[in-house]
Amino acid sequence: MEDGVDHLAFERNKAQFDVEDMKIIWAGSRQDFELSDRISRLVASDPAFRKDDRTTLDRKELFKNTLRKAAYAWKRINELRLNEQEAYKLRSFVDQPAFTDLHWGMFVPAIQGQGTDEQQQKWLPLAYRMQIIGCYAQTELGHGSNVQGLETTATFDPKTDEFVIHSPTLTSSKWWPGGLGKISTHAVAYARLIIGGEDHGVHGFIVQLRSLDDHLPLPGITIGDIGMKFGNAAYNTMDNGVLRFDHVRIPRNQMLMRVSQVTREGKYVSSNVPRQLVYGTMVNVRQKIVADASVALSRAVCIATRYSAVRRQFGSHNGGLETQVIDYKTQQARLFPLLASAYAFRFVGGWLKWLYMDVTERLQANDFSTLPEAHACTAGLKSLTTTATADGIEECRKLCGGHGYLCSSGLPELFAVYVPACTYEGDNVVLLLQVARHLMKTVSQLGSGNKPVGTTAYMARVEQLMQYHSDVEKAEDWLKPNVVLEAFEARASRMSVACAQNLSKFANPEEAGFQELAADLVDAAVAHCQLIVVSKFIEKLQQDIPGKGVKKQLEVLCSIYALFLLHKHLGDFLSTGCINPKQGSLASEQLRNLYSQVRPNAIALVDAFNYTDHYLGSILGRYDGNVYPKLYEEAWKDPLNDSVVPDGFKEYIQPMLKQQLRNARL
Repeated sequence: MEDGVDHLAFERNKAQFDVEDMKIIWAGSRQDFELSDRISRLVASDPAFRKDDRTTLDRKELFKNTLRKAAYAWKRINELRLNEQEAYKLRSFVDQPAFTDLHWGMFVPAIQGQGTDEQQQKWLPLAYRMQIIGCYAQTELGHGSNVQGLETTATFDPKTDEFVIHSPTLTSSKWWPGGLGKISTHAVAYARLIIGGEDHGVHGFIVQLRSLDDHLPLPGITIGDIGMKFGNAAYNTMDNGVLRFDHVRIPRNQMLMRVSQVTREGKYVSSNVPRQLVYGTMVNVRQKIVADASVALSRAVCIATRYSAVRRQFGSHNGGLETQVIDYKTQQARLFPLLASAYAFRFVGGWLKWLYMDVTERLQANDFSTLPEAHACTAGLKSLTTTATADGIEECRKLCGGHGYLCSSGLPELFAVYVPACTYEGDNVVLLLQVARHLMKTVSQLGSGNKPVGTTAYMARVEQLMQYHSDVEKAEDWLKPNVVLEAFEARASRMSVACAQNLSKFANPEEAGFQELAADLVDAAVAHCQLIVVSKFIEKLQQDIPGKGVKKQLEVLCSIYALFLLHKHLGDFLSTGCINPKQGSLASEQLRNLYSQVRPNAIALVDAFNYTDHYLGSILGRYDGNVYPKLYEEAWKDPLNDSVVPDGFKEYIQPMLKQQLRNARL
């Protein structure tokens, strides 16, 4: 079999563009590329961040190993005086889910977004220095997506000027918060605010959980880890926790009061800051999740693409070389759309980052006009990208054949770490229904002079789009961005209008109608979100893209992403009358042609992600292609191979063998 090292080098020489230019496009800018490159190599070169032994550790060893790495990372961040962005990159490249993820990703932003100036001045310096470690205690045993159904209560006691935090039922136990189980000293806990017997809905409270002296739970706090999760190491490095409150008292000023306050007299007061402000934090968290989706999917695609070029199976004649797996059209049809999706998610993630910054500036100027649309947009894209990424990682594992099932391939652990993204920060189906509500509201206002904005702006042309019929005559027509965009706009608008028309037939559209038509509404939301991703990819291509051949490759990937979606959802495009069967066949024909254009550039396109071997954590995806010797070498490192005769042989296997020998007829 040909040497994988030589073969990947040969593949890299085929590239029709400058990989260094594509690395900068992927990173977002030269500055971002240099930052990521510097920090990733810093982590990869430090033996303290070794991770190839994680799957052989038991849970206690694994967790202690996580604590060691988190503490060491914090030490290095301080020694090197890294800024916030650099510190975030370092924690990301350590690539081990830890309590710090929730501290920096949820606890700190919650106080920043929902705390008053005084509360921020008190709590944030402690959190920034990690003198307290926080988590985000919202989800309960009985309620996750339905936040308004949370059962934990926070009852105001006017006699002592305190809130009494209580878990009245078993199902009100906080369940799942990362960092809660063993490490967090504090939590932003969400509970129903009760004043004088009146329920004012769910609010956030800063609650101390453990002593800062001996780390023991404070009185009234029952707390622990919820147990092993899916996968070997994977998310088991995280102490997802359970928490119950037994009439725990906290000072009144530990309710997050930027949006609403409770006075000393027990009066509930809404501030002049709109309650929608809390959505600003949600928009931020979800745009980061979309960015993370592109990273996770690109890692899986990098592994599968490199291994597909190294692996050879079948096709040899007269003792010649077998065919590279990547040359099989079935492999390309499964792999290259995922490669295109990784780039598509990267670019829509970059746009979402801009959107969040724009929304933040508007909020500071008391302009809340774009917030509902931004909330719906980030909710939908979170759902779309995380679902596609989780499915894509698993597809990449299967694309690597049997070897993809080995932990040393990196893919089982990557999948197990990533798949919770489909449910945290909002169950994906529930989020799509939120998008659908926004779309139905947009459709209902079309005749009122309320012009749709942002990602729903295409709805302003709904009459034209309802009459649209594609004029594609030959396969090449599907390479025209305006042709693709109009087809996706027509499909999305017609599906939304059809849902709105069907809802109007119900006496109670908001309840019974939404419940009955939920599946159709989800499909309409998916169509809208896919349109957003396609349109943002096309917008990216309209920018000034430096580097010879780079723009051409991005155009090919954009067309693959769009036409793959059209092929996958052909029923939508046909049933809504946007295209006819012949045009659908031409789209599939063009898609096959595009795969051939990606083939010589495939290795260079995944090299552009610029991932170190340490970060990929995969023998199959090694940069040098030296797969088979390393797989063989890795097998002997397994603890089961520490002894030739395994533990338990004498007690259980030897007696069986001796019995068989006595009874056998020789």
